Amino acid sequence: MSAALEDLKLHSSGKVREIYEWGGDLLMVASDRVSIYDVVMPTPIPDKGRVLTQMSLFWFELSGDIVPNHLISEDVPEEVAERAMRVRKLEMYPVECVVRGYLSGSGWREYRESGAVCGIELPGGLLESDRLPEPIFTPATKAEVGDHDENVDFERAAEIVGDRALMEELRRISIEVYSRGAEHAAERGILLADTKFELGRHAGAEIVLADEVLTPDSSRFWPADRYQPGRAQPSFDKQYVRDWADAAGWDHRPPAPELPPDVVEQTRAKYIEACERITERSF
Repeated sequence: MSAALEDLKLHSSGKVREIYEWGGDLLMVASDRVSIYDVVMPTPIPDKGRVLTQMSLFWFELSGDIVPNHLISEDVPEEVAERAMRVRKLEMYPVECVVRGYLSGSGWREYRESGAVCGIELPGGLLESDRLPEPIFTPATKAEVGDHDENVDFERAAEIVGDRALMEELRRISIEVYSRGAEHAAERGILLADTKFELGRHAGAEIVLADEVLTPDSSRFWPADRYQPGRAQPSFDKQYVRDWADAAGWDHRPPAPELPPDVVEQTRAKYIEACERITERSF
C-alpha cells in the first residue's frame, strides 16, 4: 500500500493513539507512548503499540459472535504495519462500559467507603483483590484528556445515554465479552480482574465494539500463580512505571520524569508476555 500518513488528515490524537481520516473510514494507530495517572510519560515503551493492536485484533475475532466490531482491515500503510487497523466511523456512546470480576482500583476504594461499587451492594468483609460472586457492570463517565473518569451508577449511565433499554443491552454485551475473555485468559494462567469497553453505533448496527479490547492498557491482567487476595496484585501492564514513578517521588503532575532503561525493558517484557500468553502467538 502506497498511502503515507502525511497524506491523511489527522482526525484526533489521544494519550496513546492517533486516528486519521481514510476515505470514509478511520485509520487507528497505536503508539508506544505510555501514560500513568492520566499523564503521558516522555519515554516510550518499544513495541507497546504492536501489542495493543495485535491483542485487540485477537479479541475482536474471539468476540465476533457476541457483538460486531469496527474492524475493517489490517491492510494499512507499511510504516504503521502491525500497530494500526482500518476501522469504521462510529457514533460513540458517552459512557465507559466497565466490567469488574475482582475488587481492585477505584472499585476497592468505593467498597471500603460504602460497601458498594457504582450503587451495586456487595457482600461484607471482602478483601482487596477478592473475586466477586459474579462480574458486575460499573459504568463511568468519559473524561477529557487530563481529567479522571468518574464512576456512576447504572441509572445515571442510562440518563447519560438517554435510553435505558439500550443501556441494559450495553451492560449485557459488556459482561458477556468480559466473561468470554476471562475464561480464555484463565485457561492460560491469567486472571482478568477488570476491563473497560468502548461501544458505539453506525447505520447498520446499534451496538458495535470499538477502540482497543482486553489489552493491558484497558484491563487488569494478573498472573494466576501469584494471586493472593488482601493486597494489590502484580500485573501485566504499566505497573513497573507506576511503582518507579511513585518511588521517585513524582507528584503525578506534568512534566513527567524520563523513565530509566530497566523500567522500560521490564514494562515492555510484561506487555509482550501478556500478548504471547493470551494469543498463543510468538511476538
